[in-house]
Amino acid sequence: MKHCGTRTIETERLVLRRFSVDDAQAMYRNWASDPDVTRYLTWPTHTSVEVSRAVLAEWVAAYEKDTCYQWAIVLKSHGSDPIGSISAVELDDAIDAAEIGYCIGKAWWHQGITSEALRAVMAFFFDEVEANRVAARHDSNNPHSGMVMQKCGMKYEGTMRSADRNNQGICDISCYALLRSER
Repeated sequence: MKHCGTRTIETERLVLRRFSVDDAQAMYRNWASDPDVTRYLTWPTHTSVEVSRAVLAEWVAAYEKDTCYQWAIVLKSHGSDPIGSISAVELDDAIDAAEIGYCIGKAWWHQGITSEALRAVMAFFFDEVEANRVAARHDSNNPHSGMVMQKCGMKYEGTMRSADRNNQGICDISCYALLRSER
């Protein structure tokens, strides 16, 4: 793959951009402190804005690497505050593959925003990074996440039983992917 790091991506309604530590309050307020948002995620609900600030400091430092892909999801009509995040949670250069993870604040669920962000990131990985495979997975008890993947053209590849751990404990994960040749 031709790694190039996190670059700004713009869609009709969104700006996907790098985070800054100054985004801590918005991150905490808009999604990271909400147990409904973090219910099926692998990281714990943030207990204070200081936790969000510390996470963002790590993410900002990681931008120095061209293999870091971590975007703030900003709704153009909402100002500059991020309402969620989308990132490459795993890269496999041996097979030119990227796995994407995402979350968005509850106030913006069921509006097509996450699908719009995922579609843009998938296109970025296929067109800019030259990935052959873009994948995502979700706790099988969270079907709405799978609907986002399906809406973006990903193909269901199966469910791995007791294959991950999230804030609900050990869970089954449903796997989706799209190959560059299937676009």
